[in-house]
Amino acid sequence: MADTDVADAMARSFLGKLPPDVVAALTADGDRTDYPAGSTVYRGGSAPRAALVVHGLIRVYMTSPEGRQVTVRYARDSDVLGIALIVGGPLNESVQALAQSSLFSVNSRTLMEAARHDARVAWAVAEELNRRLDETLQQTAINAFGSVKQRVAAHLLDIASAQQRPQARLVARVSQQELADAVGSVREVVARVLRDLRLAGLVATSPDSVLILDAARLNGECWGRTGA
Repeated sequence: MADTDVADAMARSFLGKLPPDVVAALTADGDRTDYPAGSTVYRGGSAPRAALVVHGLIRVYMTSPEGRQVTVRYARDSDVLGIALIVGGPLNESVQALAQSSLFSVNSRTLMEAARHDARVAWAVAEELNRRLDETLQQTAINAFGSVKQRVAAHLLDIASAQQRPQARLVARVSQQELADAVGSVREVVARVLRDLRLAGLVATSPDSVLILDAARLNGECWGRTGA
């Protein structure tokens, strides 16, 4: 039997809107696992699996042959990971816990079997895939067209998560000039953005690095959700 946190996250996710017998089966079959900040949850190319985010901040990213990384999406409480994988098979996507996180495994076979026999479940899965596509396009738009503050917040998370080690703090080792070059701005503007983020308690700065104090709220800045 799942605990209260899992039941609450399930109810707030798209899975909670499925027929009660399907929800009960998924809840009964899953296991909850805690991941420390910086740990790898899933490596690209591994066997497809799905999971519900009970709490935490999760980063989904792709890696180029040269080792460069690009963020595909961030997942937070009550988001579901891996639906595209269990529908379409393995992808070049890896999953990392940016903060202490807890995931509840979702029995992919149970979910897909229900989708094949119940149009309500199939439609819910299709709607979830559409939401994930929209979120990915929004992430692309932020990278290309977002405000300087949005781009700085996103780039800090990208740099810090790529450099993070298990159970270590989230630190972006980058100078203000390098950050300005990366987001297509000038150092003076980036310095003001960092000052605002520092005053908000989201980061702490030094000449050649930025310590992320609240990754979830900094992710909210990427989307314009002040105080998220």
